Amino acid sequence: MKVLLVDDNRLMLEGLQNLLEAHNIEVVGMAADGLESVGLARELKPDVILMDIRMPHCDGLAATRLIKAEMPDAVIVILTTSTEDDDLFEAIKSGACGYLLKSMDTDELVAALDQARQGVPPFSPGLAAKLLEEFARIGNPECSTSSPNSAETGEEVSWNVLKPRQIEVLRLVSEGLSYKEVGARLFLSPRTIKYHMGEIMNRLHLENRAKVLAFAGRMGLTASKPTK
Repeated sequence: MKVLLVDDNRLMLEGLQNLLEAHNIEVVGMAADGLESVGLARELKPDVILMDIRMPHCDGLAATRLIKAEMPDAVIVILTTSTEDDDLFEAIKSGACGYLLKSMDTDELVAALDQARQGVPPFSPGLAAKLLEEFARIGNPECSTSSPNSAETGEEVSWNVLKPRQIEVLRLVSEGLSYKEVGARLFLSPRTIKYHMGEIMNRLHLENRAKVLAFAGRMGLTASKPTK
């Protein structure tokens, strides 16, 4: 895995580099501000970009928007000390696929990076639930059976298009579990979970997992959601 680190704290950058390389993760570059990260992302094409929020000249949220505008497939994960809801929501709106707190331990960070590379949005404990609550709050109850892009396609999408097993997979992925963890819960291989997620996106007419997460939030998907 090739990772680009973006943080204005040099000690943090060097510490992260040492930790990740000790776990066989290659740090291909380090940037001290958002503008620098845009150029390095373009040049190095990392698998994952770990992005701080609070930085001079160009903060992490602005940098995320700039990178995603130029490189839509870039995988950007926020790594910050901020637990503010506004930062969390704005990060996801800007195109970040995950939001992690610097208080997490090394093993959790390594697992989160692996999730991000697999396409599973990684979040520190409790943050995915906040996102789901926010998506549910802003969703229109009168359109609760529609997918996030149904207005564009003219199609109405409901839980009826998903099989019970697919709903169960979506519920667990929405809780922030990796494909390996979901597979262990359901006694399936990670490859099978990845296949189910592909089928879920096709059936819901959604092109990425962030939109699947938004859909799950708007539908009020929780651990107690029925699967039939």
